[in-house]
Amino acid sequence: MDTRKLIEILGTAENLKNNTRHSWTSQGRHESVAEHSWRLALFAYFLKDEFPEADMDKVIKMCIFHDMGEAFTGDIPSFNKTAQDEEEESKQLYNWVDSLPAPYNTELRAMYEEMEALETLEAKIYKALDKIEVIIQHNEADLSTWIPLEYTTNLDYGNGNVAFSEYLKKLRKDIYNDTVQKIHK
Repeated sequence: MDTRKLIEILGTAENLKNNTRHSWTSQGRHESVAEHSWRLALFAYFLKDEFPEADMDKVIKMCIFHDMGEAFTGDIPSFNKTAQDEEEESKQLYNWVDSLPAPYNTELRAMYEEMEALETLEAKIYKALDKIEVIIQHNEADLSTWIPLEYTTNLDYGNGNVAFSEYLKKLRKDIYNDTVQKIHK
């Protein structure tokens, strides 16, 4: 790859370090999009034994790239994101993907289309972990950072996404119990 293009790509990705999410860390600061993506990839890595039939390297790649559109639009919490927001993020993301040199442009386009379709085991795993990681982060943050909506949303967020896996359903139940315990402290 041309060195200038590589530097440009890394510059775009750097936006994810600067763009903060609605979530807070346990130390009382807003989490960056990059931090969320990094921990999501780490999360996927440690589930290789639970999904031996899945291409977990692909899942890790999905986790790394899943919020790249937010390098252009910033983070909009799921409870505020509109169809128009989704469309704009997708448009900007695909414009960026198409600007990449081959084979990266076609490889990433195919991966994003797979992620959107949510039909493959890998896409389902990535999406479930993305939802679960958010709740884990909320549980780690101080309760004072929660908005009223989160007291109910955090109890069922992502439940539909984990339904395909007994392991993820058990994990989600444990996280649910952590949430209930946090709320009732």
